[in-house]
Amino acid sequence: METTRQLKIARLIQKELSEIFRIETSKMGNALVSVSTVRVSPDLSIARIYLSVFPSGKAQETIDTVNRMTKSIRYNLAQKVRYQLRKTPELTFFLDDSLDYIDHIDQLLKQ
Repeated sequence: METTRQLKIARLIQKELSEIFRIETSKMGNALVSVSTVRVSPDLSIARIYLSVFPSGKAQETIDTVNRMTKSIRYNLAQKVRYQLRKTPELTFFLDDSLDYIDHIDQLLKQ
């Protein structure tokens, strides 16, 4: 069960990372990346970020690119939240494939 503080920080990180990814992907122009969920550890030192990528064919490639750019993304995030957080958590990115799962279930139900 997450505390109120964890939830507030998760929402803040989700909002700011969404803006960072919106700006960065508009420069690249090859995929749409959205932050679906952020989970913060109880000591607020680690944030697990789940990304949804469209089109899903480029999902693994996009996640690999994001994982290579983790330091610069964390720096950009720290610049945006420097007045709200004392220390920016370590970021780990994961692929959120729930949309693909929903599509698969819809296709099975139509058959």
